[in-house]
Amino acid sequence: MADDELEAIRRQRLAELQSKHGDTANDQQGQQEAKQRETEMRNSILAQVLDQSARARLSNLALVKPDKAKAVENYLIQMARMGQLGGKISDTGLIDILEKVSQQTEKKTTVKFNRRKVMDSDDEDDD
Repeated sequence: MADDELEAIRRQRLAELQSKHGDTANDQQGQQEAKQRETEMRNSILAQVLDQSARARLSNLALVKPDKAKAVENYLIQMARMGQLGGKISDTGLIDILEKVSQQTEKKTTVKFNRRKVMDSDDEDDD
């Protein structure tokens, strides 16, 4: 994957956003187009980074847990932009990344019992 290619995409995107910024009449349409271009750019980067089975696993995860899939996509895109990926990530590599993200975003569930104090207590037994 070429860093120059990613940089060219970034520059093109920045120029498009700057040219669209002045036109407020078509602002909603511009935002929709920008979101679509962003999605296409993300998909193209993920296609370069992941092999077919890993992409299938990530898309299945997106159906069940969209927020987790988005976090993994952001992580992969960030690693790709920094040049930390040495090739396509396989299904097992994606599983390792999913486990790392799960550990980082793991929620600790705590249960707290609030016991109500009743007027007649067991301490006051007159038996």
